[in-house]
Amino acid sequence: MSLFSSACGSKAWRPAIETADKRDTAIALVVLAATVYNAILAVVNAHVTPLGFTGAAATEMLILLSALVIIVNRGLFEKDLAPLFLLVVTLVFSVYVSVINRAPVIDFSRNMLIVFCFAALGSRAGLRTVKFVFLAAASLVLLVLLMEMFFVNQYGDFFFPALYFENTRGLERSGYFDTKLFENALGFEGRFSFGLINHRSSSIFLEQVSLANFAGVLMIALVSLWGHFTRAQRAFCLLTIVLILLTNDSRTMLIFAFICIAGYFVFPSLPKMFTLLYLPIILFLGFIVYLVNPDAAGDDIPGRVVLTMSKLSEMDLLTLLGFSAEKASTLADSGYVYVIVIGTVFSLILFWLFVCLFPAGNTTEQRRFGHAFAVFIFMNMMIGGTAVFSIKIAGLLWMLAGAMRHLPAPRRAAAPLRPQTHSQHFRGA
Repeated sequence: MSLFSSACGSKAWRPAIETADKRDTAIALVVLAATVYNAILAVVNAHVTPLGFTGAAATEMLILLSALVIIVNRGLFEKDLAPLFLLVVTLVFSVYVSVINRAPVIDFSRNMLIVFCFAALGSRAGLRTVKFVFLAAASLVLLVLLMEMFFVNQYGDFFFPALYFENTRGLERSGYFDTKLFENALGFEGRFSFGLINHRSSSIFLEQVSLANFAGVLMIALVSLWGHFTRAQRAFCLLTIVLILLTNDSRTMLIFAFICIAGYFVFPSLPKMFTLLYLPIILFLGFIVYLVNPDAAGDDIPGRVVLTMSKLSEMDLLTLLGFSAEKASTLADSGYVYVIVIGTVFSLILFWLFVCLFPAGNTTEQRRFGHAFAVFIFMNMMIGGTAVFSIKIAGLLWMLAGAMRHLPAPRRAAAPLRPQTHSQHFRGA
């Protein structure tokens, strides 16, 4: 029921129902814009006019504003209360942290605004819209990935990722590499690699981390909606995932791929509340790695885990309460620490509960989604830092979360009626 039904009448509820069985073009365009806007801006930056941080930030805000316009225009509903509550409480924490640090600290509120907007869009999107968005995004990613694999010089000329990140993010090029690619995607000697290409692929995301995470989100969509895709669509998505894994060299997503394969069979048997254990389990495993190899460092899984655990172990009470927000810029590779520093430990607890409790667990598909979703986020925050909050990935992820929460149970064929015997009729009477 709409929160504004008394003011808007029955029309407030109608748009949400009407989109259930047809493609919602407005929602699809907003989610796809969030996924590909960096690639479009990079082309503008390379061939039309130089852009700065303001241009990239304004484009992201325009996408969020478009999402809010759709949400408000169609009416707020009771199903929006959970993500709206998360956003409001996060805003309160942000005001508190900003006051005690005497400087605006709004990063986590902006991240939760992304969560609210795309979860709300997902709850208004039907299955056809969700499938269309993922298939369209995968098509764009695969097309540009193939260009990057076979025509890397043309890829660099067309997008010029290094110049884009230099102009919009302040990431200066070292000049050590004679390439137009983003330098963090070039890897280094001795790093894990399948050797299919001589750098870590980035496709439309221009940097390697978001492409790896896109593969993870596509895995979650396949695990959750496997029966709703045709064989050709499944094969296409699997091909995209495999090519990303072979060229991106992401160890984390390779592990997650095996978790998804096993989880397809195991997750339906697990209760929804089991998802609450994933964060403490991952932290406990991280603690074991830290004890076994406390000196691990570098761009590998042990190094990333030890970095996060060492930062957590160094936290004092004032840091847990948000008095050290100035450290946030140095903690982008430690997701758990980053959330605590910019939002207090209570923001981390709130986010943990929301990730685990927001997905529904009524159907097999919803349970598969809920477990894969929680593992992806909490594993990413241990190893992949804050990349999981990027609108390029978060838009797709939270749209799927909102849609899966309200996905109806599969229809079952009715059992054939059998004629009643005289004795059955007598007992029934």
